[in-house]
Amino acid sequence: MNHISLQRSVAEKIKALYAISRELEQLFPGRHYTPDGHMIGSIGEALAASWYGLELFEASAKTHDAKATDGRLVQIKATQIDRVALSSEPDWLLVLRIHPDGTFTEEYNGPGALAWSHCGKQQTNGQCPITLATLHKLQTEVPESERLPKINEVSAHA
Repeated sequence: MNHISLQRSVAEKIKALYAISRELEQLFPGRHYTPDGHMIGSIGEALAASWYGLELFEASAKTHDAKATDGRLVQIKATQIDRVALSSEPDWLLVLRIHPDGTFTEEYNGPGALAWSHCGKQQTNGQCPITLATLHKLQTEVPESERLPKINEVSAHA
């Protein structure tokens, strides 16, 4: 499967997942069926692999989730809220915000050390939080030419 077909397939399946979630919420008002936790992490990894050409490691690999075509080791974080948490300093960090319609926006694509140095105090679960607002500010310090490039980009609304 070529990258464009893979991107479209992943995008369609994620949009369908969110559509089913909305349908269930309409059938059972007051209940929430929003994907979260491990599912959001896996969705983010699938999006990153298909849009950035990353080679994913086995699930739950320590510190890094994938390798870029240029050899960079990448930690992928996906969220639906205004923050993410890191448990260690990655070589490279890619943060994606997943939207309710199944699309995503790139929130941070830069050196892990830069993000790690701005994380909050370690929580009892061992993770250090960082807000998307902070990541946006840090992103301005990362030249476009150094960021992981999207490959064969097609519309996120395909």
